[in-house]
Amino acid sequence: MSCLRSLLRRTSVTPRVRLPPQLRPYASSVEGSARPNPEEEDADSSAASGFPSRTLAETLKVLSKRVPDSIVKIRNEGDFTMRYIPWYTINRILNTHAPEWSGEVRSITYSTNGQTVTVVYRVTLYGTDGEVYREATGTSSADDTKFGDPMQKAEAMAFRRACARLGLGLHLYHVEEE
Repeated sequence: MSCLRSLLRRTSVTPRVRLPPQLRPYASSVEGSARPNPEEEDADSSAASGFPSRTLAETLKVLSKRVPDSIVKIRNEGDFTMRYIPWYTINRILNTHAPEWSGEVRSITYSTNGQTVTVVYRVTLYGTDGEVYREATGTSSADDTKFGDPMQKAEAMAFRRACARLGLGLHLYHVEEE
């Protein structure tokens, strides 16, 4: 049954995404060359069909590369400075380098006093040799509406953390204090 569900998820056609200018340096550094490679074009046409075109090891290696500082955003909240990649940028990177990925909200939990919301998000990557998923949580205060509504913040936070567990942007969590 799980094989059938997995196959059904992979049979939908993923549209090709043209990278915006700020993500193009990431793509060329990840692929190792700005010049097109005929073998990559064949892999891209396979990826457009909705079936995995690479092994999980290859996909994870690509996603684990350091992202350029040009796509990293900085947000200040009080005395705390946070470096992060916006969820929509991570989404584009996944669509480009792991087009068969899927994501889902696994649970939404409100605190008993209604002051916080916690979201559990799962990101699944598919490869020619199987699939791998990682889950993470994001929590937001109900009265913190500075950067969007609390549910949106918690989901975006959980999505970014789940992607970091797969290697995408993980280096941002290990920055040495200056």
